[in-house]
Amino acid sequence: MNLSNLKPAEGATKARKRIGRGQGSGKGGTSTRGHKGAKSRSGYSNKVGFEGGQMPLQRRLPKFGFNPLKRVEYKAINLEKLQEIAEARKVTEITPAVLVEAGLVSPKHLVKILGKGTLSAKLKVEAHAFSKTAEAAITSVGGTAVKLK
Repeated sequence: MNLSNLKPAEGATKARKRIGRGQGSGKGGTSTRGHKGAKSRSGYSNKVGFEGGQMPLQRRLPKFGFNPLKRVEYKAINLEKLQEIAEARKVTEITPAVLVEAGLVSPKHLVKILGKGTLSAKLKVEAHAFSKTAEAAITSVGGTAVKLK
């Protein structure tokens, strides 16, 4: 046995259907497309959501919701994460740059500090926004919360 006489197992492969090759082939004439209609024409492509002329579902349902144009989106960081960073990196000042280094935010994100967890390290925290509980927790330990921007 060698590579020149290898072939697939019996019945493993099928010849493709050759359509539009004359009446004698049994697949000529309409070439398995049926009679008339858009699907029998060349160049047909079905539009997304088209339901045969019936009003499509996305047009039958009402519009709803609203996206405010001036919404400010913050990346939320909890106090417990700040505590972890302070212990791991031995820092006393947490800035957005430190959070970027730690891989918690990207440089384009605005940062908001939230009050989940406990904080025992005295830190100077710089962020774009603070929740009331987070600000209270930072100042109660002797740290400072500096609002950027």
